[in-house]
Amino acid sequence: MFSGIVEEAAPVVELVKDKGNLHITMNCSFAHELKIDQSISHNGVCLTVVGIKDDTYTVTAIRETLEKSNLGLLEVGNKVNLERSTRMDARMDGHIVQGHVDQTAVCTKVEEADGSWYYTFEYEPAQEDYITVEKGSVSVNGVSLTVVDSKEKSFRVAIIPFTWEITNFHEFKPGTVVNLEFDVIGKYVVRYLKGMGK
Repeated sequence: MFSGIVEEAAPVVELVKDKGNLHITMNCSFAHELKIDQSISHNGVCLTVVGIKDDTYTVTAIRETLEKSNLGLLEVGNKVNLERSTRMDARMDGHIVQGHVDQTAVCTKVEEADGSWYYTFEYEPAQEDYITVEKGSVSVNGVSLTVVDSKEKSFRVAIIPFTWEITNFHEFKPGTVVNLEFDVIGKYVVRYLKGMGK
């Protein structure tokens, strides 16, 4: 489980295709603290560490993951938002993020707002319970965010300077494909209400 509070945006240093899988090697500041089998969120996707060497580590994304996320679009040099799993004795600063990306969305607008930024994302809901609500939570590339404007197939979020600098949001432009994980509690509520015929 994750909180959506990104630790750093680190560069991809190697990509190796292996049948339907993709081995992704990252260079990050906490690589020496990792261990094999540890879970790390990559742009919101939970992946398992399979190799560690010096300041780099490697994870493997399978076909299912590549089809539902933006990881298959990665190129060497791209920055990826990283977060290690949440410790049970730590404060929960973001919201519950499982690392199970629901689908992708496209950034359609970036607006500077006197020191902060607004980003608009559009998506075609893969399921009926994939919705946002104003003031609700959503994970975009693994970043826990509050929805500002919610529409049927789009939403807008506001980004503070710290988040803009430490995540890969500063690289987003219209056309950028991002990973979405909708609020798990909201998904359960929608599914429950449908089951009740409401």
